[in-house]
Amino acid sequence: MLKRLFDITASTVGIIVTSPLLIGGAFLIVKKLGSPIIFKQTRPGLNGKPFDIYKFRTMSNEKDAHGQLLPDHLRMTKTGDFLRNTSIDELPQLFNVLKGELSIVGPRPLLMEYLPLYSDEQRRRHNVKPGITGWAQVNGRNAISWEDKFKLDVWYVENQSFSLDMYIIYLTVKKVLQRKDISAENHVTIEKFQGNTDR
Repeated sequence: MLKRLFDITASTVGIIVTSPLLIGGAFLIVKKLGSPIIFKQTRPGLNGKPFDIYKFRTMSNEKDAHGQLLPDHLRMTKTGDFLRNTSIDELPQLFNVLKGELSIVGPRPLLMEYLPLYSDEQRRRHNVKPGITGWAQVNGRNAISWEDKFKLDVWYVENQSFSLDMYIIYLTVKKVLQRKDISAENHVTIEKFQGNTDR
């Protein structure tokens, strides 16, 4: 209950405080990329239940001669790079927190198609709500292996506390201000596990 109360308070305050960035980001996307402003993608939430995560759109809608979207790296724009490098693209997730689909702190929600690849131990990361930031994000993010990320996520599930959440938030703000370990989440794909779920 304390965590949910904090999430509601923090997301509400966050939306108010960052409203100039939310408005500015939306205006920049409309001007440089057109509509839609928000990128929605289905992710697994608490107990693997699907929900739509919100982000500012960072890529163009350019298509090839067959009407298929070009690869991500060809659709990435300077505007998108700016939004990602400053983490402004993540701000719409505050509305996910307000709705109760995300927490401020928790394991980052990955893609739905990854669910069958988890071991029973790794699947425990879904025993809590996913978060905007988490223990793995402040301990290397994309600089560490997927196995290490999952270990950090499960460690958080086993050791979560209000004080730990505050520490993670502190480290997150510090890394964002230093622009450290900031990279494009959508450009990273999970390693394919060998065999069944033994890895």
